Amino acid sequence: MSTSNSARKKVIVAVGGGIAAYKICQLISTLFQSQVELKVILTNSAQKFITPLTVSTLSRHQAYTDDDFWQPIYSRPLHIELGEWADIMVIAPLTANTIAKLAYGIADNLLTNTVLASTCPILLAPAMNTDMWEQITVQRNWQQILTNPRFYAMQTAQGLLACDRTGAGRMAEPEEIEVWVKSLLHTQGKRDLRGKQVLISAGGTREYLDPVRFIGNPATGKMGLALAQAALHRGAEVTLVHCPSSWSVPLGVKGIPVISAAQMQEAMLEYFSSANIIIMSAAVADVKPGDYSAEKIPKSSLPENLPLTPVPDIIAHLGKIKQPHQLLIGFAAQTGDIVTPAQEKLQRKNLDVIVANPIDKSDSGFGSDNNQAVFLKTGGERLDISSCSKLQLAHYLFDFIF
Repeated sequence: MSTSNSARKKVIVAVGGGIAAYKICQLISTLFQSQVELKVILTNSAQKFITPLTVSTLSRHQAYTDDDFWQPIYSRPLHIELGEWADIMVIAPLTANTIAKLAYGIADNLLTNTVLASTCPILLAPAMNTDMWEQITVQRNWQQILTNPRFYAMQTAQGLLACDRTGAGRMAEPEEIEVWVKSLLHTQGKRDLRGKQVLISAGGTREYLDPVRFIGNPATGKMGLALAQAALHRGAEVTLVHCPSSWSVPLGVKGIPVISAAQMQEAMLEYFSSANIIIMSAAVADVKPGDYSAEKIPKSSLPENLPLTPVPDIIAHLGKIKQPHQLLIGFAAQTGDIVTPAQEKLQRKNLDVIVANPIDKSDSGFGSDNNQAVFLKTGGERLDISSCSKLQLAHYLFDFIF
């Protein structure tokens, strides 16, 4: 399957008036570098924080303001042109003022008129002071907005705010917004996992010999992270059982940190019965040291032959206890022929789908931002995925499942 798309996706980034507006410059820059065509709307308040010149330079396109909206210089009304042009729209930071307008269908500036003149999915990233965010009226308006299926809500983060208050109301980081945008561009707003519980494992387990030495592997958990992001964006409730990593669990995902295979098995079993879809993307160790020392073993005392014992085969156990309503998906990281051993694992471990991916190809596998794979179902269906981002691969997998 080819993952290239010659048509550039079209995104409107609408910027509200808040200090978090400065972060949107990074989002605009990274989206442009991802071959997304951008148009930016600035409210009058947003221009107190960033300028039209800044965003037009980063987007390589004119920035639109209310001054443009009220000028008869366009062949068609500007908000109509913009609304029909966009594949998706992002409003960030989303202020309490704009939340109220969206809740009641008020259209008194370019941003809100463009919302009403469009039919595309709209991603919302609110940002404000904690007390403002927690006001009954703001939360009422927020919940009213979310009854509209066009709107996709990003959670606010906890953290230090510009007012020196620590609490809720911090805007999601540009990297998280970017991932949401790319998901919506792929799914076109589809929520096919709504009502589903998705359980995912990620990363490489570590089996310690002593407090500083362990048996492990190069897995970083990036594929599991991408699967969690894709599932969340498609409407699922997501639990991510993850090994030590350099990334943070996405807002809206329940993260369960583990280290060893035994800890991962315990966590997976705890959440297994309530899950509809279970994806074992973690690279689980096959063996562990036969003995553990609570103190660092001197180099001179390390054994020449290290006794090893097996660790739990987590996915095989899950395959034995899975119920008819559950889908169990495994990964097979391979060198050389990736399909034959994956097909054998698919049958032997009672999986519904397996993802065979090469770890001996450039820009693929462990630690890479990209991946390629062959998807296999028990019924014989096969889909080959050429090199793409791990987020894209995650979405292709969910497309394949359903």
